[in-house]
Amino acid sequence: MKPALLSPENLRALALSQPEGTATRIVGLVVCATFLAAVLWLVQRGRLREEYTPIWTGVAVAMMVGIVWFDSVRFLTRLVGAWTPSSTLFFFGLLFLLVVSLNYAVRLSGMSLQVKLLAQEVALLRAELARRTDPGNDANA
Repeated sequence: MKPALLSPENLRALALSQPEGTATRIVGLVVCATFLAAVLWLVQRGRLREEYTPIWTGVAVAMMVGIVWFDSVRFLTRLVGAWTPSSTLFFFGLLFLLVVSLNYAVRLSGMSLQVKLLAQEVALLRAELARRTDPGNDANA
């Protein structure tokens, strides 16, 4: 009868039914509130562009909702078929980082093209300036 207690279904049910500690929730809420305050402070100081504020504010609020209403995390865990809520959080965190990385790669690609075009334009302008200021050039006469 003991092997039935260690079945995968029983282990998963046990992992999903574990209560969260109050200290863990308090630490999580403090971290989320600090993160939200840091985002707003960075925007106020001009270190973070305002277009990113909704994304990072949404992340902080979503984390707070997950901490306060942990049944939502359990629901997501069952929905994606994960074994534990922590693996679900890691999965969605990794997915978020993947999307952010792709976004930055696209922006970086666009900016590198823009830098290349600007460098070419500066080189042409310098060549034109050198041609106009060259005293041996007959174009000035």
